[in-house]
Amino acid sequence: MSKTIQQIEEWLKEKPHLSYEIEEHLIAVKATSETGFNVVLTDEGDEFIVFYDGWHEHFGHSKDAIDCFQFGFSSRCRIKVVCRGKFEHKWTLQYLEGEQWTDYSTTALLFFPFWRKKEVKYFQNGV
Repeated sequence: MSKTIQQIEEWLKEKPHLSYEIEEHLIAVKATSETGFNVVLTDEGDEFIVFYDGWHEHFGHSKDAIDCFQFGFSSRCRIKVVCRGKFEHKWTLQYLEGEQWTDYSTTALLFFPFWRKKEVKYFQNGV
């Protein structure tokens, strides 16, 4: 297990209500509710990736990846998910700035059933 994953595990031990799993190169926390999202960090040695369900970001430094991982449990963080029918195809990380939600970045699929009805959902852990 990497030092980065060990640091996150220590942080998670202070939050016994969070359920998590550790594998060789990743740590994953299950959504805190039906309106929450999964948070995963992978450690490939020279690159870290943090996932909030379908959204993800690449990092070159473990501190930045750990900060992002922990931010996924903040009440100032949410994921905006765009669906076509029941098919999720776009995930936008938003952060609360003052009283307004601001888009940070988006991960999207190129191919999706664009002809289906569009629906927007919001997910937040807010631990």
